[in-house]
Amino acid sequence: MSNAIETRGLEYRIGRSFEIRDLALNVPEGSIYGFLGPNGAGKTTTIQLLLAMRRARAGSITVLGKRVPQEITAVLSRTGYVPERPHVDPSLKIDEALRFHAAFYRSWDDKEGERLLAQFDLDRSRRIKRLSKGETGKFLMVLALAQRPDLLLLDEPTDGLDPVVRREVMTAVVDYVSQRGATVFISSHLVHEVERMCNWIGVMDKGRLVSEMTTDSFKSGIKRLRVTGAPQSMADPPFVLLSRQPSEGVIEGELWVVRGWQAPMRDYFESAGARLTEVTDLDLEDGFVELLRTSRSRQPLEGR
Repeated sequence: MSNAIETRGLEYRIGRSFEIRDLALNVPEGSIYGFLGPNGAGKTTTIQLLLAMRRARAGSITVLGKRVPQEITAVLSRTGYVPERPHVDPSLKIDEALRFHAAFYRSWDDKEGERLLAQFDLDRSRRIKRLSKGETGKFLMVLALAQRPDLLLLDEPTDGLDPVVRREVMTAVVDYVSQRGATVFISSHLVHEVERMCNWIGVMDKGRLVSEMTTDSFKSGIKRLRVTGAPQSMADPPFVLLSRQPSEGVIEGELWVVRGWQAPMRDYFESAGARLTEVTDLDLEDGFVELLRTSRSRQPLEGR
């Protein structure tokens, strides 16, 4: 499977307070890739690097088979972008903004634009500055989808929107992917939203890619284990140990959070003189929190 987005050794620094370090993204063609991370993790900066809005200090970027920034014009002609903040002149009417935007894209589909305006109940005579936050979010999605892109880059597209509008916007994205086979790269801190629609997950924290895997692997492979009798050091675990701490209350043993878990790994504890008493599934949000907690830990854990 080839990648719609691929970065290698990507480095970027903003002043002395923030940097992106050795970023290696792999976004498969046709995937809906959820780019998760807390505010300030570097998600928006990464998207801006992909679009040549910022220039990397080192490393390589390939988008839709083209090098960035060298071939950015070819990339932009096939990419729909919804930024974190509106990027359209607010004094324009919806109709004027549509015609202005359409002039830059040979692939622009007037009929699709009309269909989306009707679907989102947007009046083309309204001025953009008069739109509500929800209406603005829907209009920005119309601009991105009506150009019929092969890649959608969505930066917090539903942040601050009410649940009804959020559902409308994300449904339009999923419908487009199913019809077009496009790739979607969606930056978000709304874990449950990403869980419902994405088949790949990347977790970003403090400028580093903490984890990247399929959503199914993320949900099925991260577990909370209750372990008793474990020595302080256990060599060569077959999984990645994310955290290890004493059980709370009167329950004996320790709680471990692990990544890459499979049922046959139970035998590992018996061979090490420990006992595994419980295995608990974690949802995507719990796994996300554990990954962030581990990435911020000062002391590396065994198996990392």
